[in-house]
Amino acid sequence: MGRTERPYYLPVGNEEQVFGAAFRQRLPVLLKGPTGCGKTSFVQAMAHDLGRPLITVACHDDLTTADLVGRFLLRGGETEWVDGPLTRAVRDGAICYLDEVVEARQDTTVVLHPLADHRRQLPIDRLGVTLDAAPGFCLVVSYNPGYQSVLKDLKDSTRQRMVAVELGFPPPDVEEKVVAHEAGVDPAVAARLVGLGQAVRRLETPGLREVASTRVLIAAGRLAAEGLPLRAAARAAVAGPLTDDPAVGAGLAQMIDVYLGGDDASHGA
Repeated sequence: MGRTERPYYLPVGNEEQVFGAAFRQRLPVLLKGPTGCGKTSFVQAMAHDLGRPLITVACHDDLTTADLVGRFLLRGGETEWVDGPLTRAVRDGAICYLDEVVEARQDTTVVLHPLADHRRQLPIDRLGVTLDAAPGFCLVVSYNPGYQSVLKDLKDSTRQRMVAVELGFPPPDVEEKVVAHEAGVDPAVAARLVGLGQAVRRLETPGLREVASTRVLIAAGRLAAEGLPLRAAARAAVAGPLTDDPAVGAGLAQMIDVYLGGDDASHGA
């Protein structure tokens, strides 16, 4: 795994040191941050640096304990047990990343508790066994505090088992490098896109579903790298996904004209 290229991630603070220390001390990690700020890229980079395989699960409200742990399946007339992603990670000593964990039902995530404390064990009731986590296993979960509510939040009993790493959108100079690298555009185009993103994040508009994440700025850059005019790329990748409100959309379009106006063609867009 060490021979592969490291996933692109630029640290903003001491998040890499905190994650590494938690891993060595066999502590689970809770990543907190808005959608599209780089949580997944961070975990991928850490898995690479620590030399561990990474198993990622996108959580949703239909996710069951069996989806995580495993189930019996009928194959060729025989019933056999098939491990779920969490069980594979426990057996193999992998990093198991549960993305947006609050989207999963609490009766599903309760299976994490004995894994997230000093026991580091996974009970598999259907098999009547309890697995000890292999060396190198690390449980990582993420969630977006902006979406927390009475119905969708992490239980205190879960949170207090974990080391929290807070991630936000990077400062402009770092974000410009990320957008330029990931989108394959020149620094001038990246700087203009980041300027737009910063402006959208300062808005206080109820009709916005989310702020402009680094992810949508990269998407706009990729469209521009394909030859789409920069303003058209931003309308498709930034304004469109952020709102369904015509008035808010019109306001975003005006912002795009202000921040990205000028000679698009001169920047290869």
